[in-house]
Amino acid sequence: MPVLVLVEARTRPEHTDTMIQGLARGLPGTRRAEGCRSIDVYLEEDGRTVVAVESWDSKDHYQSYLKWREESGALKAMDALLEAPLHIRFLSALDV
Repeated sequence: MPVLVLVEARTRPEHTDTMIQGLARGLPGTRRAEGCRSIDVYLEEDGRTVVAVESWDSKDHYQSYLKWREESGALKAMDALLEAPLHIRFLSALDV
């Protein structure tokens, strides 16, 4: 079942540009990951909170992708830029 994934990353003030540059380098790989339908990234008005709105074929596809990013060391590198851990939410579409 398709799933919408919201990922919120609150950067340390001095690392926002580094985060955005890293996303620009890494997102092409994300978009090619099996099960990734789309991903758009936004910056909140505070200038520090990055929100990714992602569509995946299933939660399992996303979790496999996340495991790959963890094993590659990308998540650990990202953690150093963050003020708090990533906040990840999964949403399923309602047929209303």
